Amino acid sequence: MAETLPVDAADSEPVDLEFRDEDGYVSREFVALVEQAVEAEDAESTCALAGDLHEADLGDLIETLHADDQAKLIRLLGDAFDFTVLTELDDSVRARILGEMPASDVAEGIGDLDSDDAVYILEDLDQADQEAILQELKQSDRLQLRRALDYPEETAGRRMQSDFVAVPPFWTIGQTIDYLRESDSLPDDFYQIYVIDPGFRLMGTVALDKLLRTGRSDPISGIMGEPVHAIQATEDQEEVAMTFERYNLISAAVVDEADRLVGVLTVDDIVDVIQAEAEEDIFALAGVGGDAEISDSVVETVRGRFVWLVVNLGTAVLASLVIGLFDATIQQMVALAVLMPIVASMGGNAGTQTMTVAVRALATRDLGSFNTMRIIMRETAVGFINGVLFAVLMGLVAGLWFSDANLGGLIAAAMVINMLAAGMAGILIPIMLDKLNIDPAVASSVFVTTVTDVVGFFAFLGLATWWFGFG
Repeated sequence: MAETLPVDAADSEPVDLEFRDEDGYVSREFVALVEQAVEAEDAESTCALAGDLHEADLGDLIETLHADDQAKLIRLLGDAFDFTVLTELDDSVRARILGEMPASDVAEGIGDLDSDDAVYILEDLDQADQEAILQELKQSDRLQLRRALDYPEETAGRRMQSDFVAVPPFWTIGQTIDYLRESDSLPDDFYQIYVIDPGFRLMGTVALDKLLRTGRSDPISGIMGEPVHAIQATEDQEEVAMTFERYNLISAAVVDEADRLVGVLTVDDIVDVIQAEAEEDIFALAGVGGDAEISDSVVETVRGRFVWLVVNLGTAVLASLVIGLFDATIQQMVALAVLMPIVASMGGNAGTQTMTVAVRALATRDLGSFNTMRIIMRETAVGFINGVLFAVLMGLVAGLWFSDANLGGLIAAAMVINMLAAGMAGILIPIMLDKLNIDPAVASSVFVTTVTDVVGFFAFLGLATWWFGFG
């Protein structure tokens, strides 16, 4: 994307400038010009630079700026700023910007947004700030947003758009098309028309292509299809995303407990959900808070990681206690201290590989009662075979390294035991946690690492004590 822009407020010579560099990042030159315009309080240059950017690009630009310049940039853009940009920002950046803006300005900005975008902006604010902004909205918008915010977090009700096209079944195709042409309150984008009864209960759906191919005099009820895959408003957003993925949906109706139509979900909403859920699982596997952002402060980052580091400390102490049981053995053969981290490390890596596959399969519902035993047997076999292969390799290396065939045989046996235990733990622990309704993405890594460390050290040092007659 090329921009022809003034170099600064005092320079009338234009310059062609790419917004993004060759690696896809916002170019340093572009950021420097924006920072210069913002610091100079030059609204004209700021609008010339950033006023026509796509909301995703403007969001990236805002996140590259210093915190003090972010709200200032938005103020200088004035009416050229589209509040949809706020949905592209990290949560902490968005909250900081909203905290610096008057409630009336925020209300004016979100009043023109789709309801799902407005809810996304408001939902992370505290109750007092939400209420202050809602009070500035007109009553119809306020009631609409409050209803959406009343649904639990991470549900379809929070992600849905409240604007949709609904018609009665007795309308003709002509009436419906005329309504679509003349109404000023239609959503910006829609893919289906919903047919409802007088109680607003969903009766069926009509795809736009079918509507346009049918004669004007035909009733809408004659071409409506069954309301396939209607989503409950209280359904978890991860389950909704799986429904969209499984059935290749473009949009889906959202209904309440009485099957009344309350909103619609579209695929662009679900793409955001899929990304958010994937990020949450990745962070959870690493023991990082699920809402961690690259823009978080030091204090927020420490708070998000501290708890699981404490848990890991406890498991490390447990592994150290196992090593302490064999201190006499280690003192008599120093080579054991050199080799035992290899056994534990290989087991840990093997267990993490199996665990990652298992957690993902559970999240996507690819691992269930129909194939659990087969997958357990497969991963156990994989662990055993990898154990044998690396036992041969490491046994030869250790035997030649320390000129001791017995030591090579010892580490080979320990390697087989720990790799077998790693394969079993990597699949069984996530399954058991899932059965206990504990998120396997959050807790699996700690338990799997503990098993591989304890089994690895105990097997290696225990076999050494028995084999060489130490202790």
